[in-house]
Amino acid sequence: MIAELAAFNAGFAVVKQFVANGRDLSDAMGAIGKMVAAKEDLKARGEKKKKSVLSVLGGKTENDFEEFMALEKIKQVEKELESMMKLYGRAGLWDDWVRFQAEARKQRRQAILEEKKRREEMWEYTAIGLAAVFLIGGLIGLVFWVKFLRDGAI
Repeated sequence: MIAELAAFNAGFAVVKQFVANGRDLSDAMGAIGKMVAAKEDLKARGEKKKKSVLSVLGGKTENDFEEFMALEKIKQVEKELESMMKLYGRAGLWDDWVRFQAEARKQRRQAILEEKKRREEMWEYTAIGLAAVFLIGGLIGLVFWVKFLRDGAI
């Protein structure tokens, strides 16, 4: 949680500097990606904990307040950034920011889906390879067994 908040703040500092210098927001896409990723990671971690069997059964809520406060800090930083973009940025800068944020979120989700698909394919190929090894080993064993039954010795 602290790592995600630190990553978000680092990304915010870069974006804030870009806006303060009057540069285009598209130049800060890496920092925007870090901010969006950190926010999404924090939200995903919270959702994962809520759905966890141990959390449901044990009633664990010790980190809930910390997660809530981290998300509130992110909201405050986003409001500050919105105000700064509307006051000092070019016309439509905030709308571009929202669009870029959505685009970064889509790209991240797509990357996660592709990685999941790649892992599933890897497991599938591994299973096929193991099945082939066992099949060939079984056939070789069957040949030796038949030869042993027929000849009485190998």
